[in-house]
Amino acid sequence: MSGAALWAAVLAASLGCYLLKLAGLAVPAAWVEQPWIARIVDFVPAALLAALVAVQAFASGQSLVVDGRLAGLLVAAVALAFRAPFIVVLLLAGAAGALVHVIAG
Repeated sequence: MSGAALWAAVLAASLGCYLLKLAGLAVPAAWVEQPWIARIVDFVPAALLAALVAVQAFASGQSLVVDGRLAGLLVAAVALAFRAPFIVVLLLAGAAGALVHVIAG
């Protein structure tokens, strides 16, 4: 992609984001205040985060992989289930992922 095409794509994406934000602000308050919409909106950030974690944990380029990232994710989930402090979760997950990479070669 050339420099001009890249900048055109960046500007188009920026304009699209701005227009999407503007559209969200233009929605009437009565629509947003409905209970069923509020329940759905409460779950959107968690769903987006779960999708991001899944893509980062299982994808490498165009293929699915199982490697140290999965071990780190599983160790982090267990540490969070035991209510470990966040820094401990990070250290344990990083150590588990690194250990799998070292063992797998």
